[in-house]
Amino acid sequence: MGTAKKTVVLGASDNPARYSYLAINKLRSFGHPVAAIGLKKTKVADVPVDTEQLPINDVDTVTLYLNAKNQQQYYDYILSLHPKRIIFNPGAENDELASLAQEKGIQPMEACTLVLLSTGQY
Repeated sequence: MGTAKKTVVLGASDNPARYSYLAINKLRSFGHPVAAIGLKKTKVADVPVDTEQLPINDVDTVTLYLNAKNQQQYYDYILSLHPKRIIFNPGAENDELASLAQEKGIQPMEACTLVLLSTGQY
């Protein structure tokens, strides 16, 4: 297993049918530290889901489970975390945020976090 990559899951849900829920569990099972932000305070696996945009240090990856419109309120926050990359999961593709990220030296990726983990590419 590679290095642990601190990951922020944006659009986190405690609904087991949601991909964000599956991603949090899978990230934890691979030993990655996770911070989760969603619409309601809850918990997924051992990860508390916050509703506020809290400062988080040493972020490797922000993985998005929000559509482009719902991402707009988080632009400044996402960029302020200075992640190495932003993963736009299926349905979260957003050219505007991708180009803002590139301007800041952040790698935008259109990919599926679950697939990246399963195939050892995370």
